Amino acid sequence: MTLHIQWKKLLICLAVPLGVGGFSALLTRNNMDLFQTISKPPLSPPGWLFPVVWTVLYILMGVASYLVLISGKPNQTALTIYGVQLFFNFFWSIFFFNMQLYLFAFIWLVILWLLIFATSILFHQISRVSGYLMLPYLLWVTFAGYLNFSIYLLN
Repeated sequence: MTLHIQWKKLLICLAVPLGVGGFSALLTRNNMDLFQTISKPPLSPPGWLFPVVWTVLYILMGVASYLVLISGKPNQTALTIYGVQLFFNFFWSIFFFNMQLYLFAFIWLVILWLLIFATSILFHQISRVSGYLMLPYLLWVTFAGYLNFSIYLLN
C-alpha cells in the first residue's frame, strides 16, 4: 500500500490547531506569572511542560483532521464538531488565565471535554487512526479538568 500525502491539506490541517493554540497562548502569556503565584493541587506539572504537551496535542489533532479530510467519506459533521471544540479550546485559557474565572473555566472545560469525546467518536467512525489520535487530547483535558477544579477550590 502506497501512502500518498497531500502536503497542502496536511499543512493546513496542522496549521489550524497550532494557530489556534499559538494565538491563545499569545493572548494569555502576560498572565502566566500570576498562575505561578496561585495555589495548585498535587500532581501539578511544571510550567514548561504545558507548551510542550499542547504542541504535541495540536499536531496530533491536525493529523487526525487531515486523515478525516482525505478519507473520502462524509465528514462535514465531524469536522464541524472539531471546529467547535477548537473554539472552546481557544477560549478556555482566556477564561482561566486572563479572567481567573476558575469555576466558569471548569464548566467550559467540561463542555470542551464532551466536544472532544464527540469528535473522537465521529473521527473514529471515519478513520480509526484519527479517532485514536484524539485520545491523548481527551486524556490531557481530563487531567486539566482535575487541575482546573482543584485550583478553583484552592483559590
